[in-house]
Amino acid sequence: MTVDVEDYFHVSALAPSAPRERWVSFESRVVANTERMLDLFDEVGIKATCFVLGWVAEHHPDLVKTIGARGHEIASHGYWHQLVYDLTPEAFREDVGRSRRLLQDLSGQAVEGYRAPSFSITNRSLWALDVLIDEGYTYDSSIFPVRHDRYGIADAPRDVHRLTRKGGAILEVPPATIRLAGQNLSIAGGGYFRLLPYAWHHWGIGRRNRGEHQPAIFYLHPWEIDPGQPRLPASRLSAIRHYTNLDKTEARLRRLLRTYAFGPMRDVLAADVATGPVATGPVAP
Repeated sequence: MTVDVEDYFHVSALAPSAPRERWVSFESRVVANTERMLDLFDEVGIKATCFVLGWVAEHHPDLVKTIGARGHEIASHGYWHQLVYDLTPEAFREDVGRSRRLLQDLSGQAVEGYRAPSFSITNRSLWALDVLIDEGYTYDSSIFPVRHDRYGIADAPRDVHRLTRKGGAILEVPPATIRLAGQNLSIAGGGYFRLLPYAWHHWGIGRRNRGEHQPAIFYLHPWEIDPGQPRLPASRLSAIRHYTNLDKTEARLRRLLRTYAFGPMRDVLAADVATGPVATGPVAP
């Protein structure tokens, strides 16, 4: 179970309506929404990995401390929520380094993992893996093995795998998919969890666990359980993706948590290492 800890106005698709120089002017709802999500986890006794945006950590440092004190793993979502493929390697290094240092200082935890905003490590930004290795990250969860208009590498491995780079190696932990009719289809949560029937995710996670004997990496954002959030101007497609079924997510999530056993990424990776070798992915350019 993973949570991308960001506010509703950080969403990439809403950036034209919420440029970062105006973020401080918006009503912040991330603390209350995240704490409500942590309460849901407490109801069923699970721990999660929280990929915390550095901007959120700097403006709400007590939230980071709360997440850690409640036993959840803290990982990095970068600092500014910028798409990786829109950055230079130098700007990306500053972003992920700043975020990791801040999160470690606030939580007292070693921050090992990273997830790119909008899964924006794609074929044109694979250089980011080298930066992550240099900055001390040991795993990444940014390469979504699906076809999508904003992200994804459709032919990337679907299971946990080790990517070997010139400067070292990093574990890649992809969001959950199933293989159907020659395509990888998402069962990973987020907008898919809101837009598609609950039965799709229930069936897909069961197939991933029992049929493929693999963990299903699931994700959500705190704003996805907040139907009362302010509405921002957006394109028709972005509005559908962002606002559809916000009023249903919390009940669906509670149902899912009572059906499947979830844990943080660190436990999933420890189990993989303990039970067998991690597959080695192809060397990326």
